[in-house]
Amino acid sequence: MKFSILSLFPDQVREALDFSMTARALDRGLIELELVQIRDYAINNHGQVDDAPYGGGRGMVMMCDPVYDAWLSVVEKATHDKEDRSNEGGDSVENCQSVHTIFLSPAGKTFNQAMALELSKKSHIAFICGHYEGVDARVIDEIGADEVSLGDYVLTGGELAAAVMIDVITRLLPGVLPDEEAWQLESFSDGLLEWSQYTRPRVWRDRAVPDVLLSGHQANIDCEREVSRLIETITKKPELLKGQSVDRELWELVAERLGSDTSNDE
Repeated sequence: MKFSILSLFPDQVREALDFSMTARALDRGLIELELVQIRDYAINNHGQVDDAPYGGGRGMVMMCDPVYDAWLSVVEKATHDKEDRSNEGGDSVENCQSVHTIFLSPAGKTFNQAMALELSKKSHIAFICGHYEGVDARVIDEIGADEVSLGDYVLTGGELAAAVMIDVITRLLPGVLPDEEAWQLESFSDGLLEWSQYTRPRVWRDRAVPDVLLSGHQANIDCEREVSRLIETITKKPELLKGQSVDRELWELVAERLGSDTSNDE
């Protein structure tokens, strides 16, 4: 899978990904990172890529032409590469998936695990990283980019958001993690949080690992984990339970556990 980063600071994304799982995915060729410096497409020899906003206001706004020309270079290169593969007997250009473009914006749809799973099916994603007070809205409309946000807050630029999204998407690609189950059992994969995890020592600061996890009885362990993840979700992100179908017996075990904990607190 290929990720193209269109940015005034593309190295910030590369540096964020140059560790752990994403670094290994890059080394193994499971993902490819294309860094595109928008300033290379400046409108003059002074490297100008921004100007004052119409209507007044603070700060500067990134101009249409540098952003559009940088994006066009990515699309044209992708088309050329596809034509080369077609001539070598690969898929025809018409059948190749086009570049999916995302503009990182606080106004965009909030990124989540379900969106990551859909994006992991793309072959090429381009991220447009804004800076300053934003990007001229006309170029985003012209490109037809999807607007995506990490949450209801403002970052200095889109670079860190792009790095986060690439990390999340990369985990879902075949061959990146040891086995598919590694991400299927993680938080949010089916809408709920993951169960609580424990390792040695068995007792730490008077806090003991639940006995059932040491029993060797896999059915009981699986049941404990289902109860644990429901409790985690109820107590930390109850909004995730909306629309979830949960077995009645599990609910009863959760209610019993929560009731017991409340009694102990009293």
